[in-house]
Amino acid sequence: MPLMAGRLLKVSSLATAVFASSGFYLYNRQLDLNDLSVIRFGRAALTTAVISCDYLTAFKHVEYGTEEYWALKSKVHRRSAERLRDLCCANRGTFIKVGQHLGALDYLLPEEYTSTLKVLHSQAPQSSMEEIKQVIREDLGKELSELFVSFEEKPQGAASLAQVHKAVLHDGRTVAVKVQHPKVQRQSSKDIVVMEVLLKMVHLLFPDFAFMWLVEEAKKNMPLELDFINEGRNAEKVAKMLAHFPFLKVPIIHWNLCTKRILTMEFAEGGQVNDRDYMEKHGINVNEISENLGKMYSEMIFVHGFVHCDPHPGNVLVAKCPQSKKTEIVLLDHGLYQVLQPDFRLDYCRLWQALIKGDMPGMERYSRRLGAGDLYPLFACVLTARSWTAVNAGISSVPVTHAEDVEIRTNASLYLPQISELLNRVPRQMLLLLKTNDLLRGIETTLQTRASSSSFINMSRCCVRAMARHKRSKTRSKRRRLQITLSESLSLWKLTMYELFLWVKDSTAARWLTALLSVMH
Repeated sequence: MPLMAGRLLKVSSLATAVFASSGFYLYNRQLDLNDLSVIRFGRAALTTAVISCDYLTAFKHVEYGTEEYWALKSKVHRRSAERLRDLCCANRGTFIKVGQHLGALDYLLPEEYTSTLKVLHSQAPQSSMEEIKQVIREDLGKELSELFVSFEEKPQGAASLAQVHKAVLHDGRTVAVKVQHPKVQRQSSKDIVVMEVLLKMVHLLFPDFAFMWLVEEAKKNMPLELDFINEGRNAEKVAKMLAHFPFLKVPIIHWNLCTKRILTMEFAEGGQVNDRDYMEKHGINVNEISENLGKMYSEMIFVHGFVHCDPHPGNVLVAKCPQSKKTEIVLLDHGLYQVLQPDFRLDYCRLWQALIKGDMPGMERYSRRLGAGDLYPLFACVLTARSWTAVNAGISSVPVTHAEDVEIRTNASLYLPQISELLNRVPRQMLLLLKTNDLLRGIETTLQTRASSSSFINMSRCCVRAMARHKRSKTRSKRRRLQITLSESLSLWKLTMYELFLWVKDSTAARWLTALLSVMH
């Protein structure tokens, strides 16, 4: 403990020195605090020191495992999460992006952290209109009036890295113009270094805290998310890939008005996918939306291995098409996609098939192949957000209960060191999939469609198709290919029959028939 206290004293002293020197510098230079790396680092270092000190000293006089201990631990989690949230809001940019990522990990981090950090989705900074004009002037070489008939000064939405404005082109088309915050590009690489240094220091104090995967992911993904040309290409790729889904709408990109910091696209309206009131008001079927969202993501993950990894409600809109009157899902923000390697994708397919069926040997085998090792039971629970009892029975056959949800959230706090080790152990591709799973699960929970039979059937269909496609690619024999295709068709037919059986079972006619038979007997 004295050694830890000494380390912590060094962190605090460094933070104090940083703030003192920064204050003198600012007094003479009249600069924006957030422009100075030394201030951003000092603020982050001080917050890290305070949070670390709290965890080191709070439990000294409390016996481990008692009710008092768990109540105190929850309070420490809560106030630490609030300090982290305040740091993200102050430093903005990359800090908010990483905070949003943590807030999405509902079943991986303690509830006190995820619920506190979720507000970062609605507390992103806004750039001034003058800053927006400057970015457009620098990148497109023209004034706003030369490019647009009108350009709304109030953004439609602001995120950690950019904000979106509604505008009208000279040919009358309405567009959404996504403009990057001017300082993010310059600050992001420095911010990631700051996070890396501080996380390493925390790991020295708390060896069980092994969240370096978070920095590694930020290093890899941030340059991609800051390149709007990459985002436009991703949008076009996924639109072409999922063109067979009539319910999916991906806004068309206007390439002549795009740069690395500006993305101009077709303007799309709608309500957020978790807004039940909007859906009821516009006559949108909640179950249909949930089922279609599941179809879309199962296709991306299992069949194509090209996955949109940021499906938070602000990026997924629902609307009634004015022409066809059919329900549409509008998919936005294509900056972050995960490309799954074929072997990883096929093992992931086989794992989900085992989880749905309750095939425990298969679940262990493919969990181990995906890097979970002897933590495979924890991995299965983390992946499905289900209890070990439900995993053993087969997750498609056991409904989700409130008690089970509470158990999972409690365990996220109890097993944080093991979860941390697991996340450092599995392939990097898995991390964004886990984040995507949690975001989709959050939407389903809000819509009250969690663990519906249709979602498992759609996942099973995609797994069957993916495995059949893989087998066909490995053989040159026409006869063998025909056998594979017939086997695939039979499996898909069985799933359709099962789906029909469930529909009949749950239909009004079936309930009337059951009631009539009971009366007759």
